[in-house]
Amino acid sequence: MGAGRTKGSVSRVDVQGTVAAGWEPVRDAFLRNFDQRGERGAAVAVHRDGVQVVDLWAGAKSADGEGRDGEEPWAADTAQVVRSATKGVAAAVPLLLHERGLLDLDAPVAAYWPEFKAAGKDRVTVRQLLAHRAGVPVLDHPLTLAEAVDLPTATRAIAAQAPVWEPGTAHGYHAHTFSWLLSGLVHRVTGRTIGHWVAEEITGPLGLDLWIGLPDAEAHRVGRLGPVEEIEPPGGGALRLRPKRSVSEAYTDPNSLTRRAFGVIDPKPDENDPAYRAAELPGSAGVATARALSRFYAATLGPVDGAGRLFAPATLDLARTEESAGPDRVLLVSTRFGLGHMLHGPACPLLGPSSFGHPGRGGSLGFADPDSGISFGYVTNGMRKTVTADPRAQALVRAVRAAAL
Repeated sequence: MGAGRTKGSVSRVDVQGTVAAGWEPVRDAFLRNFDQRGERGAAVAVHRDGVQVVDLWAGAKSADGEGRDGEEPWAADTAQVVRSATKGVAAAVPLLLHERGLLDLDAPVAAYWPEFKAAGKDRVTVRQLLAHRAGVPVLDHPLTLAEAVDLPTATRAIAAQAPVWEPGTAHGYHAHTFSWLLSGLVHRVTGRTIGHWVAEEITGPLGLDLWIGLPDAEAHRVGRLGPVEEIEPPGGGALRLRPKRSVSEAYTDPNSLTRRAFGVIDPKPDENDPAYRAAELPGSAGVATARALSRFYAATLGPVDGAGRLFAPATLDLARTEESAGPDRVLLVSTRFGLGHMLHGPACPLLGPSSFGHPGRGGSLGFADPDSGISFGYVTNGMRKTVTADPRAQALVRAVRAAAL
């Protein structure tokens, strides 16, 4: 598939891949992201009823042109760090453990992880932990990268942390601590790290190019992340979520819950560092292709290319069920969460009311929509300052909606 055209100009990029008949609006939106929204390198994929209908990629493999990749083009198998979009994949693990009778959602976390009862967390339930209601989005003593990627060290730190609100009474996005909360729980229930569990039970059987803990053998496929200019075309129809002054100030105030939640690894890790990519951090450091994200969510809805469905119907109902809604004590906007997944709403628009998934700060997005049978994956190397609703991802979601609904 060659270069496309915008009004009055020839595109700067050569869009590769395929779209099924009727899904051309997604390709057009993908192209406009490069021509009008500053996209550097990206891929988007869509499945409907288990069949892939969109598989597109374009641009440069590396957003900053640095490193050994230089100006190498994005290829069909290029993968990227997807930040918090990893959470949506990781959230499948406790749901599947519950489905198999290994995890009681309403049991105290301490029933599986005795050390977690410290500092007033003895009655925190698994359900509250997954729904960002445990009250531990921060650490009083931030971790170095070496400490953050060492499971015993990091889980000891989160187990000892006192909650900053009474667990269960409110919710707030556990941006980084979700990694160690989920890792500690899964390790104690299964005896496996979450990255190994995902590889053996989800990504291996489904044939997904998706890793929580990137193997050395796959490192050559991953491009470099980098910042991109905040551009929005006039009349582009993007989601207008201009942050209130209080929100903007919270991200710059070192004492705010917001800043502390995003700063629990100090100094801030280099996401292009091989050590970071190799870390099993299910809240922030997963690596995936867009095709893998979409195929993963397609499998939650039903069979894909002969592979069995990932979720039983009752588990799918759990994934789309609201557990937290309203003012978020960390993000300072109204958010909706299920059991680890973000749900469709003003702060994180997905396809419709039944949608569940997760965005990655700065761009990436994956979700499933049970009502339409659609799943979606978008991966980018160009990082914007957006947290839950990137304009490029939202333009693609609108195009999916126009093509499908």
